[in-house]
Amino acid sequence: YPNGLHARPATRWVETAKRFACDLRVYKALEFADAKALTGLLALGATRGDSLRVAARGPDARRAVDALLDVMQALSADEKADAERARRNALAARRSAPDWLPDGSPQAIYGIGASPGLAIGALVRHVSHQFEVHDSPADVIADGEALESAVLAISQELQTLETQTRTRLGASEAAIFASQRELIADADLLREALASILRGHGVAWAWQAALQARVEKLQAVADPLLAARALDLRDVGERVLARLLGIERQSLVLKQASILVADDLTPSDTLQLDMNFVVGLAISSGGPTSHTAILARTLGLPAVVAAGSALLAAPEGQLAVIDGGLGAVYLEVSQTDRDAVATVIARQLAERNALRESRYLPATTTDGHTVEVAANVANAKQARVAIEAGAEGVGLMRTEFLFLERNSAPDEEEQYRVYRDMTEAMGGRTLIIRALDIGGDKKVPYLNLAKEENPFLGVRGARLLLLRQDLLYTQLRALYRAAAHGPIRIMFPMVTHTSEIEALRSHCERARAQVNGPQLKIGIMVEVPAVAVMAEKFAPLVDFFSVGTNDLTQYTLAIDRQHPELAPQADSLHPAVLDLIARTVAAAKKHGTWVGVCGGLAGDPLGARILTGLGVDELSMSAQDVASVKATLRGDSYSAMQVLAQRALAAGSADEVRAL
Repeated sequence: YPNGLHARPATRWVETAKRFACDLRVYKALEFADAKALTGLLALGATRGDSLRVAARGPDARRAVDALLDVMQALSADEKADAERARRNALAARRSAPDWLPDGSPQAIYGIGASPGLAIGALVRHVSHQFEVHDSPADVIADGEALESAVLAISQELQTLETQTRTRLGASEAAIFASQRELIADADLLREALASILRGHGVAWAWQAALQARVEKLQAVADPLLAARALDLRDVGERVLARLLGIERQSLVLKQASILVADDLTPSDTLQLDMNFVVGLAISSGGPTSHTAILARTLGLPAVVAAGSALLAAPEGQLAVIDGGLGAVYLEVSQTDRDAVATVIARQLAERNALRESRYLPATTTDGHTVEVAANVANAKQARVAIEAGAEGVGLMRTEFLFLERNSAPDEEEQYRVYRDMTEAMGGRTLIIRALDIGGDKKVPYLNLAKEENPFLGVRGARLLLLRQDLLYTQLRALYRAAAHGPIRIMFPMVTHTSEIEALRSHCERARAQVNGPQLKIGIMVEVPAVAVMAEKFAPLVDFFSVGTNDLTQYTLAIDRQHPELAPQADSLHPAVLDLIARTVAAAKKHGTWVGVCGGLAGDPLGARILTGLGVDELSMSAQDVASVKATLRGDSYSAMQVLAQRALAAGSADEVRAL
């Protein structure tokens, strides 16, 4: 994990560990943490390059260890993708000129840019509630019950916040509150507080003492990303404390455009801000990886963190300008500068509105060439979000998520219902469903597959399906049944030989006949270099190709994309990878075969232009990238993209391609 073991993946580890009755530990050298306790896991301070050991004792110990290891590894791809997206965004920010710089000489307070954007507003101090806790012992049983009741009530509040945030902002942001629920569900934290109560201390004092000890332990972690979780723990812990003391947390009342100034700001405080008046966040402490910073980016609020004590000393009520990209707060700004900032803000708002308004327009270039833009999803809910974001179809539905984090394979009926719901969500749009892609970094203990020294070169994807025809036919029958409700295309992963696709087509026809299903288009992923090199042999055997740039890059460059040191070099814009894609497209065009791209390169604005220039028919990406990629393609000519693609093919490295 490039960013170390932070709250989101650690929460998934905890959820997995809690499915088993045995004791389950994660060791880092001589330290260990209960795998069912989020604060303990985070306090290990596990950073990129650390070696961890997993051990279990008790009922189902072996299955628990295997399940936890599988989840740890399965999350690697998401962690790598998030880190790579952040790296590219930071690189783009460094290369771009600031939207505005003052002409005058205002006083500038510098911190770290945590969420880009400009805003003008009055400085308003947000002061965290200070709790005055007296050690007032009462009945031990009553105090214990009061603590458990308070923790349960706050856990339910967080569940509601999680649901509301998922609806309002998305799953990643909602995961912040799932993590907070795990933080106060920590059995060790509760035990420490209850032990203090038994030693004769009052419930509020006992909880605050146990909480503070945990917060200080997290703050001591050397990695700033992990140390930032101390704020989350304090946030949720003080919610419990307020409930124990009978204190209602008050919201800030604002009446004008305001830049909120605070020593720190919790995620729940951030979500409760009055968005009619808050135009920016300026925090004296914290870092760009805090959950508050993440929420600020999602909410579109300019934010500066780590601005120091000078920020807190700034006069309240003074009109200021915040630049979340540069990480600056400007005081005593002249009227001329304020007018210039207002002009830039108006232009940026118009651009964002235009992007949102145009998200349903096709990706048609200035000279009339159109590329389909679709989304990668895992379920019907994500599909509906993607369509709302402007996606014209689904270029990749990942079905392996149906099989992960459970104790048995989904049967035909369960799979049928999932695929039927997907077709209904799509409303007749293109839906490409990838057959089960298990193996490599995605392992399923209950399938009892043999341990492999190098699973990325082992039995995965189509290779597994041809060996385990029980899995293949269950899925195929469900897919053909669901196809009665809407158009579906079936795509097979990890195909290497022409004999494999011939065998798979035969199995498809047999499964179709068993359920009297409609004829469906059958395609393969191009992720093994051999398929790209022999694309002319494969093209007549399939209805479509879909290039999986992530694995194609890994296999072409012989770099494990999860390797802690080498992963940054696994860049899909490497000319060797682009050359294989160009070969695939050329062979496909000769045989009238449709070509899509469903890897990470499709959602990169530069990658999308190069792929379009190479002649692909469709680009499939994360829903959040759809509108911007469509706008990028509409803003250029197909002929210019073709020239760009040829220049990229002639380059000597991925860095040279990015420099174009």
